[in-house]
Amino acid sequence: MTLGWTDGNTFLPVNSSLLASSKKRNLIGPLVQYDGRSLAAKRRKLAQMKGTDVMIELLKQAQSTGHHADYVLFDTWFSNPAQLIAVKELGLDSIAMIKRSSRTHYEFEGKQLSINRIFGLCKKRRGRSKYLLSVNVMVGREKKIPAKIVCVRNRNNRKDWIAFISTNPDLSEEEIIRIYGKRWQIEVFFKTCKSYLNLVSECHSLSYDALTAHVAIVFTRYLTLALEQRRNEDDRTLGELFYLCTDELADITFCEAIRILIVAMIESICSVFRPSEEQLNTFLKLFMEHLPEHVRKSLPKVTLDNLSSVLLNFQGADPIIGVGSFS
Repeated sequence: MTLGWTDGNTFLPVNSSLLASSKKRNLIGPLVQYDGRSLAAKRRKLAQMKGTDVMIELLKQAQSTGHHADYVLFDTWFSNPAQLIAVKELGLDSIAMIKRSSRTHYEFEGKQLSINRIFGLCKKRRGRSKYLLSVNVMVGREKKIPAKIVCVRNRNNRKDWIAFISTNPDLSEEEIIRIYGKRWQIEVFFKTCKSYLNLVSECHSLSYDALTAHVAIVFTRYLTLALEQRRNEDDRTLGELFYLCTDELADITFCEAIRILIVAMIESICSVFRPSEEQLNTFLKLFMEHLPEHVRKSLPKVTLDNLSSVLLNFQGADPIIGVGSFS
């Protein structure tokens, strides 16, 4: 079982647990006694718990290490009322696909009804709507939390339908459908690890510790590839672009902008009036003297000298070319 984090573009495995049977006769490999305080013993104890309990434990471990998420996404295996309430008690909202079971009930209009019964009683949306039905329900019997159920057409069978539930009833139906679609990335992750990163074929040990280490190595390979993909191919990673834009703005300083304006002005004067070198020097000196004091102080002393040296090239030559060579 794997817990992963995603922002909708990059998937990163956070934690995992290799599940095993709680019955000793079903275990394969050497049985070794470990100190209950050791990591190996805690890992084995976690592996022999129910899958639903392991999920909650993985979420707790992720929260204790500083991981944060807006929503927990999972499929029908975990989408029972008790699990939804347990995740809500951790301070997290869930978005999951509902199992269409007659034994799972939700409180709708004061009655405990199955999802099939709720779907049959409610009027469906027609036309080209993105969803068929949206209802607010209460999840649980003793402990109750509000939730929203959204039913959509099954794209693999247009006559069939599937249902999603969100423990944040304030979310719109479109947002619930969109966010749940991000869960598909964990399926791509499993496929990549099995088919390309040798998750299944590389390690043949019967040791639980060896298998755990092998899974960690494979996940590290995936993390490395995911990081490189995000750096090289993700257009939404704007960190480097931000610094490039900052550098570009820093290059065009106030002093440089003034120099560009002066050169453009001198170029225009030379192209129209054809002044002499002395006249250009006089004009430039008067222009600098008429600038505000705070502008003159912000300009380096070499600016005037640099411009004057460039103006020397105007005599007997094309003034536009002479000024254009200044940088």
